[in-house]
Amino acid sequence: MTTRYPASVDVAIVGSGPTGAAYARILSEQAPDATIAMFEVGPTVSDPPGAHVKNIADPDERAHAQLLSEGPDAQDDGERVGGIVKTAARRARPGTYLLDAGYQVDGEDGLPVAAFSSNVGGMAAHWTGACPRPNDSERIGFLDAEGVLDELLSEGERLLGVTTGAFDASPHAPLVRGRLATAADEGREEHERVQRMPLAVHRRDDGQLVWSGSDVVLGEPTRANPNFTLHDESLVTRVLIEDGRAAGVQVTDLRSGESHEVHARFVVVAGDALRTPQLLWASGIRPAALGRYLNDQAQIVFAVRIRDFVPAAGSEGEARTGLSEYSGVTWVPFTDEMPFHGQVMQLDASPVALAEDDPAAPGSIVGLGLFCAKDLQESDRVEFSEDAVDGYGMPAMTLHYTLSAADHATIDRAKAEVVRLGTAIGEPLDDRPFMMPLGASLHYQGTTRMGETDDGDSVCGPDSQVWGVPGLFVAGNGVIPTSTACNPTLTSVALSVRGARSIASALASV
Repeated sequence: MTTRYPASVDVAIVGSGPTGAAYARILSEQAPDATIAMFEVGPTVSDPPGAHVKNIADPDERAHAQLLSEGPDAQDDGERVGGIVKTAARRARPGTYLLDAGYQVDGEDGLPVAAFSSNVGGMAAHWTGACPRPNDSERIGFLDAEGVLDELLSEGERLLGVTTGAFDASPHAPLVRGRLATAADEGREEHERVQRMPLAVHRRDDGQLVWSGSDVVLGEPTRANPNFTLHDESLVTRVLIEDGRAAGVQVTDLRSGESHEVHARFVVVAGDALRTPQLLWASGIRPAALGRYLNDQAQIVFAVRIRDFVPAAGSEGEARTGLSEYSGVTWVPFTDEMPFHGQVMQLDASPVALAEDDPAAPGSIVGLGLFCAKDLQESDRVEFSEDAVDGYGMPAMTLHYTLSAADHATIDRAKAEVVRLGTAIGEPLDDRPFMMPLGASLHYQGTTRMGETDDGDSVCGPDSQVWGVPGLFVAGNGVIPTSTACNPTLTSVALSVRGARSIASALASV
């Protein structure tokens, strides 16, 4: 870690989440002589930098790390646990903070709980680690046509440390999978059937399960790279452009308030799907599609209790991190016929508290979440102000977002389906499913979307380079151009791999 900025580097990366980390890792492996500087607006909250906060064993230390991640106005309001639970109230999950204004325009649905994290590792320090592959129309057709998408996804799985057997010791997970399979598998192809959720989770040498964060993506090749530096509490306010090409970044040291220019041959903006277009807009880089096609995944939740299964004595295991052996995550893949993605997990693995667990049968509360694919609309967008600013002094944003008739039909189908699947598992805790406030998925996409050609409907090309601005690349969930229901992190990391390879190739050719 260093707080002194270099005058120039080969590659400047804005954002330390999994996609920015993927650029640093691939460049460290394929262009080890390249100098790389990574800038993160938030502080370092875990050790190693970018590690998931759930791996912090002490609950008070974990809560403190979450608090530090909650933006420029972070404060402890005394409600440090839970999440958004059967209420329309605007309440953020620990480790995140809400957009304080502009989240809903009169007459529109808006994204009332649109949220961010500001910390080294980004949202990957707080996520649930689900890494399913996209299916059917979730896949990016022009990359499929090139025959490269699956290879990129495999490389993304390597970087994220994705496994499928982390929770094989869970006493309830096989029962849940079996009952779900009976209810859901008929008519599905093999790869679309109920299965273990691919998770960025691994087992430490001491036997404990831990979540992957950006630390895993960076890996030893990046940490051991003497040409790589990570600068926290560093706000990038502008991408520098010279002769029409990306030439570096302007960055403010939040500790001292001083502003610096760091010149670079390549710039990668790897923020979230709201702040990446914000930085481009603030830099005067405003292609027609910037901020448009914003999409979230409406989330329908339901909870059941398993009463007819008692785990064998001694199977509980002690959780010294934020995971226990009772956890289990099951996946019901998206299909075009059933346009939602199912994520089913025991209570202690869930980021949303749906009920109190049964102390007599730990792990017996099972939460079901169906994520719905959005009907993509150009009018769903994030706009930026010429005058007003946010807590970091960047252009304030306003979200325009409306559910279409097709979206409402999908949501109605998902409500019926989640009850059907939940009833197949156990005894419902409530009569009706609950739709989380829009924005709760934290899976915002589309605002810097990738396209095969520069047709005005995309911001970047197939290698993530911004149209018309050589040397400028975008990364993150905002790059995904399709309507997805599955968790997007694996796909966005895969797309980052392709972009990083493009930069590495360009560096090698000079």
